[in-house]
Amino acid sequence: MVARAGADSGATSTVRAALRRAGRRAPGADARGGAGGRSAWTRGRVLAALAVLTAGLLVFHRAVPNSPIRLGSSLESFLPWLGLVGVVLLGPALLRRSALALVALLLPVAAWTYLFGGLLLPGATSGARELVVVQHNVSDENTDPAGTARTLADAEPDLVALEELLPPALAVYEKTLAPDYPYHAVRGTVGLWSKHPLTGTRPVDIKPREITENWSRGLRTVVHTPHGEIAAYVAHLPSVRVRASGLASSWRDESAGLLGEAVAAEKLRTVVLLGDLNSTVDDRGLAPLTSRMNVAERGFAFSFPAAFPLARIDQVMARSGTVGHIRTLPATGSDHLPVAARITLN
Repeated sequence: MVARAGADSGATSTVRAALRRAGRRAPGADARGGAGGRSAWTRGRVLAALAVLTAGLLVFHRAVPNSPIRLGSSLESFLPWLGLVGVVLLGPALLRRSALALVALLLPVAAWTYLFGGLLLPGATSGARELVVVQHNVSDENTDPAGTARTLADAEPDLVALEELLPPALAVYEKTLAPDYPYHAVRGTVGLWSKHPLTGTRPVDIKPREITENWSRGLRTVVHTPHGEIAAYVAHLPSVRVRASGLASSWRDESAGLLGEAVAAEKLRTVVLLGDLNSTVDDRGLAPLTSRMNVAERGFAFSFPAAFPLARIDQVMARSGTVGHIRTLPATGSDHLPVAARITLN
């Protein structure tokens, strides 16, 4: 009886020790080792779902409906920034040690790299058939037009396109740019300064039907470069507004359609478009233009707002030409940053 009691006591001690070890495990853990009984491949399902959703929005952003609140255009206006969602999700995925979420995060990384990775590459070396152009909305509230003009001229472009030109600032731009740019054309509030002769300048009607006041924001001219004649368009599309009802962009979209029709009807083979288009090249609102013209292949060049640039709404496009690296220039007295780009002519 004594031996049996000793054996029972030993067994009881073993059981108690096992229970104590089990009590030291993480709450909710079991033999499979994961929190809540889940392995590394089953934890983080919500994080994985968000990663897949982010990748889907990047790749299939055109499928996001635009009516009635212009949700699609709103997403596309800031599409590159969607990649930050993956960065935000990485922390929780590592904390949870979720292999599932980490693998799922490869999807938005791959999608972002496919869409925007090329913009990070260095620009190609300059060629013989090349134009350097500068585009800038100088702002009608700019208090230093002379300084702005000098900043633009320092980039030594062949062409300088300006928007929001109003007297008396216009006279300052004309005087300051004249030594380096003897040729210029202004129609309404947009203008083009050139090192090469200009002919055939005329306004381009891009005014939305609902605008009844005097409104002239487009011009077309022929630039006689050493590489041949080029049709140059300068445009300033209507602004968009973010309201409680969504993105108000109908005027801009209508104006973009009119400009696209003008470019499509252009008889000269080579066309360059410079302007404040109040939209990014990913925004479907610019489809009448981006479907007909090449956009920058290298560089993000976020140009607005100048204090904290979030998007490039100042654009350089070309037909029968390749827009190489695009970059921003130093800040001026405008709420936009100037952008400069190299165009290689085909």
